[in-house]
Amino acid sequence: MAGDLYHNRVLELAADIPNIGHLDAPDGKAHKVSRVCGSEIEVEVNLSEDGQQITEIAVQSRACALGAAALSILAREGVGAEVSDVIEARDQLKAMLKTGGTPPSGRFWELRHLEGVADYPQRHMSTMLAFEAGVAAIEDAIAKRDTPSAEPAQAD
Repeated sequence: MAGDLYHNRVLELAADIPNIGHLDAPDGKAHKVSRVCGSEIEVEVNLSEDGQQITEIAVQSRACALGAAALSILAREGVGAEVSDVIEARDQLKAMLKTGGTPPSGRFWELRHLEGVADYPQRHMSTMLAFEAGVAAIEDAIAKRDTPSAEPAQAD
């Protein structure tokens, strides 16, 4: 029943999203839109020098309560998270929703509050949006690091 989706903790998370705004010079950013409901989420990240950890995160949301709750968890727990932990949380969230996998643990354990969404396939995309955008922002940052910047032309 839909009431199981919007229990108190989901609504509390959705109403309290930290790190809203923009970074001055993000290493990577991503904008994701749900084709089903039109929810939109933007995530910007800065990574550590070695590219293994998120040092800063900024988010923007025009999403439903489920997407906003997931974004709240990402925005709250993302700073200091290892890149691999964010990717793993995204994959575990997807497995939890699509195949009955166990909820994410560790730093992103509160995603368990979204376990009821598994019974509503039409809500999966909006619930995944935050972590899809987070991983895409990380990938954008890594791609920019791996792309050599253009060297200025030298005069002969």
